[in-house]
Amino acid sequence: QVQLVESGGGTVQAGGSLRLSCVVSGNIFRTSTMGWYRQAPGKQRESVATITSGGSTNYADSVKGRFTISRDNAKNAVYLQMNGLKPEDTAVYYCWRHVGNYWGQGTQVTVSS
Repeated sequence: QVQLVESGGGTVQAGGSLRLSCVVSGNIFRTSTMGWYRQAPGKQRESVATITSGGSTNYADSVKGRFTISRDNAKNAVYLQMNGLKPEDTAVYYCWRHVGNYWGQGTQVTVSS
């Protein structure tokens, strides 16, 4: 059974930082692309950042230069460092595993102005 468990969400003022973590149970973590998505109220879920098994990254234009995705294969974990947060970053953030299309339960990030 594959499970993705996120943590690290919360409420922060604009300009602040948060670090999201996602721990993945099960094997083949190190061979799968991982990613972070987010969904704001009334909006569609959108890709924030992805990282391949080889460490190549891709970011949404709206977060480039502010967010950094990373992974630790030894810990079966993927992270999202978010700096310079803006109110428009407020959303539920979801961890995603490409192989099998698995999703975490989501963690709320709220940025106050």
